[in-house]
This record gives sequence, C-alpha cells and structure tokens, in this order.
Amino acid sequence: MTTTEKRQRSARLEFRTTPEDRALIAMAVEANGTDLTEFAVASLLEASRRVLADRTDFTLDDSAAEAWEAVNSRPARDLPGLRGLMLRPSPFTAS
Repeated sequence: MTTTEKRQRSARLEFRTTPEDRALIAMAVEANGTDLTEFAVASLLEASRRVLADRTDFTLDDSAAEAWEAVNSRPARDLPGLRGLMLRPSPFTAS
C-alpha cells in the first residue's frame, strides 16, 4: 500500500488533455502497474515536491558552504535600536 492509498481521498482534480497525451498517459499507467488515479497523484506529488524543493532545501557546493560558514562565524553586531525593541514588552501578551 502506497502513501497516497493510506489517506482518505476526498478532493477532486479534473484535467483536459489531447487524445495523444491521454494515450501516452495510459501507456505509462499500464507500464507502471498502477491505476490512473494513483499514477496521477504520485506524479503530481513528485513534481510538486521538485518545484518547491528550492524553497525548502538548500544545497551548497564546498566553496559556497565555506562562504556561508564565514558569514555565520562573524560575531554579531551591536544594534542599539534592535536591542531596545527586543527589551520592550510584547504588545501581544497581557502585561
């Protein structure tokens, strides 16, 4: 049982395709040994994760990682205005 089969499906997606696209999809579904829904959901989830990966995961080569570490290793600067702001009571909590 795959991850998508373990969850209750209640939302619908509908697509319009060309007959040629539909035939290609049907061949891929058959080759994959699954049904159309499972194939479409799995493919869409994979594509969605790939599109969003650069917004959640960041990979740096060795040179960029060294530059990142150099920036993060510097001591913090003193910012009196920010320090004053952080010392004020929060407007979101009861005083």
